[in-house]
Amino acid sequence: MTIQQQPVGIVAGSTRAISYRTTGSGHGSIVRLMSPSDLGHLIKPFVFLDLFEGESSFIHGMPMHPHSGIATVTVITEGNLRFEDAGSGSGMIDYGGVEWMRAGGGVWHGKEMSVGTSKRIQGFQLWVALPPALENASVDSQYLESSVMPEVGPARVILGAYEGVKSPVRAPDGMNYLLVTLQAGESWTYVPPNDHESLWLSVSRGALSAPGLVNAGEMAVFEPGNGAVTLMAVQKDAVFVIGSATPHPYDLALGSYSVHTNPKALRAGEAKIAEIGVRLREYLQNPDRSASVPVFK
Repeated sequence: MTIQQQPVGIVAGSTRAISYRTTGSGHGSIVRLMSPSDLGHLIKPFVFLDLFEGESSFIHGMPMHPHSGIATVTVITEGNLRFEDAGSGSGMIDYGGVEWMRAGGGVWHGKEMSVGTSKRIQGFQLWVALPPALENASVDSQYLESSVMPEVGPARVILGAYEGVKSPVRAPDGMNYLLVTLQAGESWTYVPPNDHESLWLSVSRGALSAPGLVNAGEMAVFEPGNGAVTLMAVQKDAVFVIGSATPHPYDLALGSYSVHTNPKALRAGEAKIAEIGVRLREYLQNPDRSASVPVFK
């Protein structure tokens, strides 16, 4: 991953400057824009970001995998995917639809989403580091179709609350995550809450003037503060996500699929993941049960 540090004041929004930008590193249909070991340390609780794009069939290649200590937030920006989960039913997630998975103390998942009706799919997956009270808590999943996600002007409120509108996602307080589409030449100003010192955005289609150019496939991290940013779509429509938060005041204890606030919590999460993995493998050895295992906890 290549991360470029911008001199403060060279690329500025209304009152904020971009301090880092990256185009990440590609892995087939997935571009890793942020990991807990790089930019995640700067803008935690946001610790991981993937931009995925390609033929919808790539979703079939997603293996079952574990998580603990985090929540994952999957947002669709183009096309659609079908969700199916024993506890939540089934349906379709398209532009603005959301999958929220609070892994907490441990979960294996990867098969709850499948190909929908579109040939291509694009979207973001974000990891959010959880506070101590939730990092080893029970699993909590939500699958929210776009029709239930609230809007404020050009923005869908994915996490948190903005301009008096609250997301239905059961996320911890202290962070906002918005999906925004601006028409060519349209401007929009994001005014974060006063204590949201962490601020970043990533563009999936088009380009933004901030006023410096942020192109599709790029992630930009703003300098700490509480100032607003004014963004304008350049030449054509732009689609992007923007996040702000009260800084996560804990260290990041990192495992292969886990992020916790301390080594003890990490050990507990990884032990739970291992225990669930044993049960999952035993479950899959029964031929009658191997067809579909969306989530195992």
